[in-house]
Amino acid sequence: MAALPSLRQLSYLVTLSETLHFTEAARRSFVTQSTLSGGIMELERLLGGVLVERDRQNVRLTPLGEQVVARARVLLADAQDLMRLSREMSEPLTGDLHLGVIPTIAPFILAQLLNEVHKQLPKIQLHLHEAQSEKIVEKLEHGNLDMVVLALPFDTRGLKVAEISKEDLFLVYHKGDQKSAQANSLDDLDLSRLMLLEEGHCLRDHTLSACPIGERKNDQRLKASSLPTLVEMVSANLGFTLLPEIAIHNAMIKSNPDLQIKSIEAAPSRTLALVTRKSTPLQSEFDVLLRILQKITQNAV
Repeated sequence: MAALPSLRQLSYLVTLSETLHFTEAARRSFVTQSTLSGGIMELERLLGGVLVERDRQNVRLTPLGEQVVARARVLLADAQDLMRLSREMSEPLTGDLHLGVIPTIAPFILAQLLNEVHKQLPKIQLHLHEAQSEKIVEKLEHGNLDMVVLALPFDTRGLKVAEISKEDLFLVYHKGDQKSAQANSLDDLDLSRLMLLEEGHCLRDHTLSACPIGERKNDQRLKASSLPTLVEMVSANLGFTLLPEIAIHNAMIKSNPDLQIKSIEAAPSRTLALVTRKSTPLQSEFDVLLRILQKITQNAV
């Protein structure tokens, strides 16, 4: 049988692809630069092709190198799951669990989530990571996260998906905005005053899917980097927005005397979901976490 690449060699290549710097990649891998370079050269010999282009100023992956990195990430994630499987079989519902949550969900569930996990999974150490959908799905695929909570529709790329809940988006506007107050559907709104989150947030995409304004490179529409900022912009009567049901029950919005909330016809909706790799050894944790999240979101709306 022909010699196969080692996981260590593949790990060196993946780390180098992230840093594009041999010294930094070696530091992150806790080896000397010569050890890392030797490992990658041996990997190139085994695979029979050049993976990395090197000169004094730059390091870049070849097309073959990029393909190998993509497959190496999957292999490394599967190897991590294999190690976790042994622990799960001997000591289920114990150890670290890294959970990613998108910013348009995280503020509204985390306090209750931490409390419920502490009660129902007392031997689990929950580590929370907040980031936009693309980033946390990427980290999940690479094995850096165990599960993620996000909103669909979103490309989950063949991952294991379980529905938490469904929710509509509601119109949120300033109390002095008479046109929004009289609106019964999206067609009644002045969409030039629609305020959105900046690109990368799936809530922006969910809103645009129902609003016939399209994406324009020269769009001068006001954009916010977070939901609290978006709410403050509406509170200042700079426009209106659409927010998910889980958000409108938050005290930050409900207690704001300048804001009005109403449902409208043909409003966009989203589905909250818990996502993990199909190879996960943490099925028991996944099932318990799913029930906790379903309970939290049911009580939040």
